[in-house]
Amino acid sequence: MSRLLRWLPAVLLLLAAATLCAQPAAPLPSVTVDFSKTPSGPALSTSLQAMLLLSVLSLAPTILMTATSFTRIAVVMHFLRQGLGTQQTPSNQVLISLSLVLTFFIMAPTAREINTTALQPLQRNELSAEQALERTGAPLKVFMLRHTRKKDLGLFLRIAKAPAPKTKADVPMECLLPAFLISELKTAFEIGFMIFLPFLVVDMVVASILLSMGMMMLPPVVISLPFKVLLFVLVDGWYLIVGSLVRGYTG
Repeated sequence: MSRLLRWLPAVLLLLAAATLCAQPAAPLPSVTVDFSKTPSGPALSTSLQAMLLLSVLSLAPTILMTATSFTRIAVVMHFLRQGLGTQQTPSNQVLISLSLVLTFFIMAPTAREINTTALQPLQRNELSAEQALERTGAPLKVFMLRHTRKKDLGLFLRIAKAPAPKTKADVPMECLLPAFLISELKTAFEIGFMIFLPFLVVDMVVASILLSMGMMMLPPVVISLPFKVLLFVLVDGWYLIVGSLVRGYTG
C-alpha cells in the first residue's frame, strides 16, 4: 500500500504533462503486448502505457487535491464566498473551475519539467516505466517540499517512525502527502481569516447603525450585502486574491 501511495502522484503528473504538452493524435494502439528492450531494460508497450494512464484517471481527483495547489485555492474561494455572504454566487461549479484553471497555471512549470525529463524519454524508449516514474516524482517532491512546513513533515515522520531523511529525495511520499495537505489547509485558513476581517467590519458597522435607528427587525445581512459587494469591487478583489494566491507559489 505504501508503495502504491509513493507512485500515485508521480503517475498523475506524468499524465498531466502528457496533456499539457500533447503531440498530434496518433492512431489507436494495437492490442499486441510488446515488451521492447531499452538500454536500461524492458519497456512498456504503447498498449500497456495507455492502460496505465486510463487506470490513473479514476484516482485523478484524489491526487489532484492532495499533491497540487488545488486544495488551498478551493478553500480560499469558499471562504471568500462565505465572507461576502452571497450564498451560491459564484456557484460551486464556477469556483471549482477557477481553482482548476489556477492549479493548471501554477503546476505548468512542473508539468513541463516532467515532460522533458520523463515523458519524452519514455516515448522514445530511452527509459523504463519505473525510471520514468522516479523522474516524475522528483519535480513533484520539490514542489511539495517547498510548500510544506517542517513541523508538519516531522509529525508524520515521527508517526511513521521513519528515519530522518538526509536529502529531499529521501523524504517518503507517504509522509510528504499528508504533511503537504495540512500545510496547505493551514495556509488557506490564514488567508480566509484575512479575507473575513473587512467583511466582518462592514457587518458590525451596519448592525450598529440599524440598532441605533431602532430597526431591530431588519436583518443586518440584507443591508450589508450590497456594501460588501461594492467594497470588493472597488478594491478589485479578484485581482488581489488571485494574484496573491498565484504569487504564493511562483514568487
